[in-house]
Amino acid sequence: MSSTASITGPAPTKPRDPLLAAVREGVRVLDLGRRLYIGMPQSPNHPAYWHTLPRRHGDRVREDGGSAANDMLVMGTHVGTHIDALAHVSHRGKLFGGADARTAGEGGVYPDHGVHTIAPMMCRGVLLDVPAALGAEVCEPGYEITVADLEATERAQGTPVEPGDVVLVRSGWGRQFDAPGRDAFIGHDSGVPGVGESGARWLAGRRAHAVGADSIAFERLAPGAGHSSLPAHRVLLVEAGIYIIETLDLEEIAAEGIHEFTFVLSPLPLFGATGSPVRPLAVISEPVTGGGRG
Repeated sequence: MSSTASITGPAPTKPRDPLLAAVREGVRVLDLGRRLYIGMPQSPNHPAYWHTLPRRHGDRVREDGGSAANDMLVMGTHVGTHIDALAHVSHRGKLFGGADARTAGEGGVYPDHGVHTIAPMMCRGVLLDVPAALGAEVCEPGYEITVADLEATERAQGTPVEPGDVVLVRSGWGRQFDAPGRDAFIGHDSGVPGVGESGARWLAGRRAHAVGADSIAFERLAPGAGHSSLPAHRVLLVEAGIYIIETLDLEEIAAEGIHEFTFVLSPLPLFGATGSPVRPLAVISEPVTGGGRG
């Protein structure tokens, strides 16, 4: 054999990626997204979710006996569990970074601030379970989660918020999502708990990458006021450039006392859109039992 023949075979196997190795050791995934269904509670400011089957099995059958069904969806991008892009909110005619809100949307899309500009997220996630830290099951309707509440929750859990984190603030209001009356979750008359302007500034000061909550508005809604004033949206989206995730399901992860995890989220790349449906995931290690994997 020539001296060159020995180097013409397959390249040496590369070392296993540490992340892949950790996954193969075992992980558990908790779904933080809500199921989408017709009639679910949502903000009245956005087109409702609708689903239909234009073709059902048996409507058309191939010669070999095969059949296929298909679907059509109609929905706003701020319905169900979703993320707000920086194009979603303007203040005094300006978007994040000082862009003119009117000219930014010429042509019917927001090319510089749309949801397609949000990169997929895989980072540290922190759940701030506020009612648990305050000794309650759920925050009262219309309750404003204060900076003192957020800091007390950090201390109680031992999970300080760090730059680049995705911070999920639980109020307990998510328990209302599947209530018999959809108005309970919407909470127009009762008000909805959430952070206010000062809490939003605290989150921005901690340099969160994105924030989320278990209500349709993220922030506190006063009784009878609805979505008439959203100062936390202004602070986060317009001033700080921080994305907002709404209508999260935080009950399971809170019940298990999981306050720190790997957070995974990827918006649909809807060019120029102001938001996107999402299915956020919390991933934690859970070693494989029964012999493991090869």
